[in-house]
Amino acid sequence: MVTADWIYLVPLFPLMAFVANLLWGARFLKNKAAWVSIAASVAACAVALPICVKVFGGARFSNEFVWLTIGSGTLRFGYLVDPLSASLLSMVTIVGTLIQIYAAGYMAGDPRFSRFFAYVSLFMFAMLTLTIANNFILFFMAWEIMGLCSYLLIGFYFEKTSAAKAGFKAFLTTRVGDVGFLIGMLTLFVTLGTLDFSEINSLLTGTSQARLGMNTGLLAMSALCIFCGTIGKSAQFPLHVWLPDAMEGPTPVSALIHAATMVAAGVFLIARSFVIFMAVPGTMPVVTTIGCVTAFMAAFIALTQTDIKRILAYSTISQLGYMVTALGMQGLGAGTFHLITHAFFKALLFLAAGSVIHGTHVQDIRQMGGLFKKMPHTALTFIIASLALAGVPPLSGFWSKDEILLTAFASGHSLVFWTLLLTAFMTAFYMFRLVFMTFFGKARDPKVHAHESPALMTLPLWALAVGAILLGIPGSPMTHHWFQRFLAHAIHHPEYHPSTFVMTCSVVAAISGIALAGIIYLKNIHRAEAIAKTFRPLYQLSFNKFYFDEIYSRYIIRPFNAVGAIFFKFDVSIIDGAVNGAGTGSLWIGAVKNWIDQHIVDGLVNFMGTFTRLLNSIVKRLQTGFVQNYLLIAFLSFLVFIIWELKLI
Repeated sequence: MVTADWIYLVPLFPLMAFVANLLWGARFLKNKAAWVSIAASVAACAVALPICVKVFGGARFSNEFVWLTIGSGTLRFGYLVDPLSASLLSMVTIVGTLIQIYAAGYMAGDPRFSRFFAYVSLFMFAMLTLTIANNFILFFMAWEIMGLCSYLLIGFYFEKTSAAKAGFKAFLTTRVGDVGFLIGMLTLFVTLGTLDFSEINSLLTGTSQARLGMNTGLLAMSALCIFCGTIGKSAQFPLHVWLPDAMEGPTPVSALIHAATMVAAGVFLIARSFVIFMAVPGTMPVVTTIGCVTAFMAAFIALTQTDIKRILAYSTISQLGYMVTALGMQGLGAGTFHLITHAFFKALLFLAAGSVIHGTHVQDIRQMGGLFKKMPHTALTFIIASLALAGVPPLSGFWSKDEILLTAFASGHSLVFWTLLLTAFMTAFYMFRLVFMTFFGKARDPKVHAHESPALMTLPLWALAVGAILLGIPGSPMTHHWFQRFLAHAIHHPEYHPSTFVMTCSVVAAISGIALAGIIYLKNIHRAEAIAKTFRPLYQLSFNKFYFDEIYSRYIIRPFNAVGAIFFKFDVSIIDGAVNGAGTGSLWIGAVKNWIDQHIVDGLVNFMGTFTRLLNSIVKRLQTGFVQNYLLIAFLSFLVFIIWELKLI
């Protein structure tokens, strides 16, 4: 019988898989490394899902222990499984497991097979820890491990310059947001005196007496700084530039980052901190604006992209903007609902795109065409996911996207509503532009010889397709919006009644986008070139991604590099000036300089080398290779520690 305290095992299983694959993967496990990670993920599912089912039934679990005592203060770590974390936990374990099963087939034959699965397991460990964390400190620690994993996985093919640069870009860009998150966390601690989620909720949703002494200015600052973390991790404007380049990593990594883990963590951060934003309503318009701008901008860029994975990357950015916009309008249920449904159909889209790449060995959709007959399983599942993303009823994406549009309409945000509706139209258009150019029409490149992927890759596609079809039901009017009411038990948020007008607008936008894409890319593809020439300024703006990379390179990266170079030269000139003095021709100055180089600089280097060799000659005697000796050393060390403690007492 699974109990709530077993929840500690959920992140522990992937951590054990990481250690096993890292230490023994390349040498002993080899191709079995995938099944170690998959088994760990399945075990995490087996423990997590029964606990989540109990939470869905109305239970709530939390526990903590003292991790560190500093003076009179104690640092406590623990778990919190409430409606919000249970929703994300069930999604992460299921989607993460399916992605790893798919990856076992996709990555077969890779020379760094075991290392890949070690990184993926560490990624899963971090995301699962973050999901059940009961305070901001543990949350932030897991958050930073995810940042490291993203760097390692995006730059997995580091032999390619583009992949190495993409990993570096993702790491640095998200660090900008993480610094803001850290500042917000510290500001929150100064304001409230705690970083525990339950205590924060009690303080900010309690009586007015408990909130009298709070500094609302600092609270607003902490909320906005915490939101910076979301802007970085969930690739919101203006820190969205790293996510399209993250496509340089293996396709399963793209699915993991874009669906189940990293970008979901940023939206989850707002949801977890929702009570803070509600306490300072003035911060909500900032969240709404950033989300709305991101949703529209990314959809507009996706209209003209030609790389299959980059189109999906900008789609992810746009949908994350949808979620952030909903949360900014106090739509906790709508934003979280779309986060869960999006994870399934976006993971399906990326994995199906990986299947296309695996079968054709190309990523440019202009080289594809007519793949439906050659890859029927991939094509059907991709179309299902595209319909869900476009918001076609009764698939899951329709219900969750309709909830966001309803939130915008009912709350009086007319401009946001029409912007999101236009974004929905563009989403349907660019997704079916991708579908029609890839799977229909004639083959455009005779060198492409496509074939269907093996069952190990197609079975996870169909499993995710089932989720893309059915997962919208718990939040639909058919179940009286069960999911939204389920979350309302955690934090109160407005509840809106279904609107026929909003639903009709949503369906019309989706059908119109699909129909327009069919007219252009099925009937006469040359119309696309004519339209691009007619609206050339807009086309160039979209195709060149609003020139964000060029702007950042010219006005941020180059100036900082120039300043760094100046300071480096300045430091060198000071050192040379101090040594050379004013009269470079003086012999005694030169002699002093040579003496310093030979006796101080070289002497210090030689001393360090000699000291290292001496230390090595001592330490290497301890590394005998015999387990008995290591156990003896451990026992003696423990004995010394106990004696030392007794003396202190």
